[in-house]
Amino acid sequence: MDSSHGVCNVLTAPAMRIALAMLLGSASVTAAQITPYPARPIRFVVPFPAGGPLDLVARSIGQELSRSWGQPVIVDNRPGAGGNIGADLVAKAPPDGYTILMGAVSTHAINVTLYSKLPYDPINDFAPITLVTSVPNVLVLHPSVPAHNVTELIALAKAKPGQLNFASGSTGSAGHLAGELFKTMAGVDMVHIPYKGAAPAVVDLLAGHVALIFDNMSSALPNIKACRVRAIAVTTLNRSPLLPALPTISESGLGGFDVSTWFGVFAPGGTAPAVVARLNAEIVRILSTAQMRERLGLLGAEPAANKPDEFAAFIKAEILKYAKVIKASGAKAD
Repeated sequence: MDSSHGVCNVLTAPAMRIALAMLLGSASVTAAQITPYPARPIRFVVPFPAGGPLDLVARSIGQELSRSWGQPVIVDNRPGAGGNIGADLVAKAPPDGYTILMGAVSTHAINVTLYSKLPYDPINDFAPITLVTSVPNVLVLHPSVPAHNVTELIALAKAKPGQLNFASGSTGSAGHLAGELFKTMAGVDMVHIPYKGAAPAVVDLLAGHVALIFDNMSSALPNIKACRVRAIAVTTLNRSPLLPALPTISESGLGGFDVSTWFGVFAPGGTAPAVVARLNAEIVRILSTAQMRERLGLLGAEPAANKPDEFAAFIKAEILKYAKVIKASGAKAD
């Protein structure tokens, strides 16, 4: 009996240690699963330089997230390759909700066709959280151009094929593709002149070296108000509340014309639905506040929050739309 009891002790001691380890391991997994999100700082990657509209919007959202959740939200600017570097960083990050991206029309709709090869899949490598805002571009002319509306500009371009040029901040930017779509829909020949950034493009427009530009609303407004350029239309389907008297290109004869610079929040693909839902609910709440509406209004934008599945469908439609424009124009970034 004693011998049997000893044997039992010898046999059960390792088993007890294993069982205890399994129990502790199970407890730690359970604890991790039930730890409320977020429990530590969040990294908010911005794939463009600091100071631009996308960066400013990301910082505003990050401040409000930090305030409401009690966790730091650290904005990390990772510019380069049209936004591809920062987007790729998030695509390959752990899908735990602690690394998120402020993506844009370039990173998730344009670059997939503009670049011969992307380091990430804009659909499968991300979990869409919500669309944040859509900023219209404004078609502005140098005052020397003898056109005061879209109809007159089209007539002028047809009378002088290949003689009008338009600037953009870069090949494949929303401003560039707005120009290419305009050329296709209006049946005109204009020459695209890409610059290394929107600022030098606007400088040359003001100097009269280029005829026109499809400029971002936040960039265009000061020059419009100072009468340094002539604004003739906005590129979105709806008029801008900042320039309500300015017609859209669509209502000016090119029905369906719609180009905007949109921003949206993404998590890495495979992020838990509960985390996606929590991020969506809080960012949508932030976008509905008067303070955030005012901040976006300074950029000529309005909140455009939606549900993750709606955002996913929007992205797929945008990829198809811009693929047609890019292929028709022959534009390539590499």
